[in-house]
Amino acid sequence: MVNEVTIQRFTEKRWIDIASVALAGDPSKGLATPTVTAYLIDYAIDNLDRRDAAALSAGFPVQLDARTSPRWPAFLVDLLPQGYGRAELLQRLGHPAQAGPEAEWPLLLAGAGNPIGHLRVREAFEWLCERSDSLPSRGFSFDEIAARSDDFVEFLASHGLFVAGSSGVQGEWPKILLTEDRDGLLHLDHALPDELAHRHWLVKFGRGTDPALARILELEAPYMRVARRLGLRVHGDLILRERALFIPRFDRRGGPTGVERVAQESIASLCGIAEFGAAPSHNRVVRLLSHLAANPEVEILEYVRRDIVNVALGNRDNHARNSAVNRFEDGTLRLTPLFDFAPMMLHPDGIARRMRWERDDGGFPRWPSIVAQCREASGLPLAELPVALRELGAHLAQLDSIAEDESIPKDILGRQNLAIAETLAHLEAV
Repeated sequence: MVNEVTIQRFTEKRWIDIASVALAGDPSKGLATPTVTAYLIDYAIDNLDRRDAAALSAGFPVQLDARTSPRWPAFLVDLLPQGYGRAELLQRLGHPAQAGPEAEWPLLLAGAGNPIGHLRVREAFEWLCERSDSLPSRGFSFDEIAARSDDFVEFLASHGLFVAGSSGVQGEWPKILLTEDRDGLLHLDHALPDELAHRHWLVKFGRGTDPALARILELEAPYMRVARRLGLRVHGDLILRERALFIPRFDRRGGPTGVERVAQESIASLCGIAEFGAAPSHNRVVRLLSHLAANPEVEILEYVRRDIVNVALGNRDNHARNSAVNRFEDGTLRLTPLFDFAPMMLHPDGIARRMRWERDDGGFPRWPSIVAQCREASGLPLAELPVALRELGAHLAQLDSIAEDESIPKDILGRQNLAIAETLAHLEAV
């Protein structure tokens, strides 16, 4: 097994080698294995000190010197499939679905060939291509995928396609990356040439028979519509067909030169966290946004508003990989549009809110204190923050009618009566 991988970046309509990551210890230790990461010399000279789309991460600017770390670099963890996709790929690689740290490196070598964002592991893409040559190249209609949503993943897996299409996608619901051609047919994301691409989708499939999980999936699209009406940054419209949710991707966009792949990294990566399950404080994220965002006051405001709406509407699954930033060629860094926003308080496992503020964040955050903490963490006056939060409170006071307009059943928000009331009370005091 190789102990070094090449990181490629998509730029100017092609993939180029930009860096390498080599193991400097026992790979069986997984993410805790020491590594050496280095940009290629010519690339580093041409892009020195950049933190934007040219960099592996906002926290890993382009530099000439190699960087030794006691763990994997945080950006690399973003490329690993997790949840359902991880289990499927591990089985295909001959590992048990619950394999431990020893499986992380093999998983990267096979599963990081077609991730979200603009980076990939070259060796993983080559692995993917070797196994795709003999696979069906047909496209599927939206109806075909939706009609088979319960067994579509198994159909793809039987042809080796599920793994190929889900590289780098994280989460417990089965997901696949698909590209729509100009005739409206959907293809595996890596299989359709860019010149034939029209739109890009992430498709999330219902799984199992648990009615709570089914309801969470059904309500994700209307929850996102509510988020838009509350003023949050939302990209496109989600489409639910039977038990398949079609989500428009924002890390792909068309341009005058064809498909553009937008740099994206999770909040975990932004915080330099190279592990799963760790939960940085919101204060830490605000501090980073104040230093790295192109317009820090706008991004901090968006970040706080999202946390308020998460609390009010019961989206408790707010771990550090359910938020992300985009980085652009012009140096701009900003929060991505909202994603994975759903009534996770319905989850049968009783998911708890993970990321919290450092003070006054017990059962319900005290928003006047949060405003003060944002000012402390950012070092900015954030003069517009209290006004904007009071405006959000005015919108939340109309939540019953907004939810009814967007077809959210009354019993769903009924579960959130206390959270909504507490949120409104604290927002009035901001």
